[in-house]
Amino acid sequence: MKDASPIDFIYLSEPDMIRAGVTDMAACVDTMEEMFGLLYRGDYRMAGPNNDSHGAMVTFPAHSPFPTMPKPTADRRLMAMPAYLGGSFCTAGVKWYGSNIENRRKGLPRSILMFTLSDADTGAPLAFMSANLLSAYRTGAVPGVGARHLARRDARVIGLLGPGVMGKTAVAAFIAVCPEIDTLQVKGRGSKSLDHFLSWVSQTYPQITRVRVVDTLEEVVRGADIVTYCSSGEVGDPATYPLVRREWVKPGAFLAMPALCNIDEGMEQPDVRKVLDNTGLYHAWYDEVPKPAHHTIPVIGVRFMDMLAEGKLTADQLEDIGKIVAGDAPGRQNDEEIILMSVGGMPVEDVAWGTVVYRNALARGIGVTLNLWETPALR
Repeated sequence: MKDASPIDFIYLSEPDMIRAGVTDMAACVDTMEEMFGLLYRGDYRMAGPNNDSHGAMVTFPAHSPFPTMPKPTADRRLMAMPAYLGGSFCTAGVKWYGSNIENRRKGLPRSILMFTLSDADTGAPLAFMSANLLSAYRTGAVPGVGARHLARRDARVIGLLGPGVMGKTAVAAFIAVCPEIDTLQVKGRGSKSLDHFLSWVSQTYPQITRVRVVDTLEEVVRGADIVTYCSSGEVGDPATYPLVRREWVKPGAFLAMPALCNIDEGMEQPDVRKVLDNTGLYHAWYDEVPKPAHHTIPVIGVRFMDMLAEGKLTADQLEDIGKIVAGDAPGRQNDEEIILMSVGGMPVEDVAWGTVVYRNALARGIGVTLNLWETPALR
């Protein structure tokens, strides 16, 4: 047997990730667009029997005989999200997703994430990296891909619910693809997050000349060319999820929803185009949870799955952004149509952006080299 070669990999801290370009939103949008083309062609794999699962999550009971067991608090998540992506990437990886909304009381982010990138042939690690920014930027970039193909070219006004991390990266992506944006109407929970967001906008995007802080969802949506809901909250009752009413929506609006969202009957109508970031992901989700599935998974695409089951929607009324990106389905067709896109988030996105950042780090000599072994003790 041939002696095993030494295996080295690099560790990338959050500052290393920044130096390697993880916050380059324009490049991230382009990377996500390339990734969607691979999804459409089928050159990828995720977990689950249909290769489209979001991942595997540890859940906790409301009542446990073990006093040290975590409780199922809001946005509690311990989750592994594996994927393989082909094309120019040909890498595999897994994101470990730890989340608890109570983290904020400890001065921590709601989510604390790490990502392992691996050689898809041997499984050997290539990099172990801080993943909060990796995840945030790839999440924001997906609505940006949607806006590139589905928003009006002259879009100027963003309506944003939730001025947190996800809201910032979504705004960054919209501005990257819609250069005429100059106005924000934003709703947040408290003055601290709003003040931080407004300071970030003024420092980062001087082209935003008008910012309105609003008090209601209606004010977020009315008059906006692009609408996004990016707030976190309790899951379980769709009646409590942030709502979009058809009467609020401007003709020609593009709505990208990466977080909790519900819609009224007007938005359910077939003249509102309904786009998914990966149709297979939503079928996998729907198969994995009790019904109605929107009670468990609050993204709007899962409501579309419930609508299919209820006979309110047919499968041909659901569109896939990968098919649109590939040019096999139309993007925006006129300036009046309303388009609603669900953003579920997928580990192939982490693999795509993680691979780009890793290759940047190698080229720039960034990161700490760690040794797994010179020769494995057991073979």
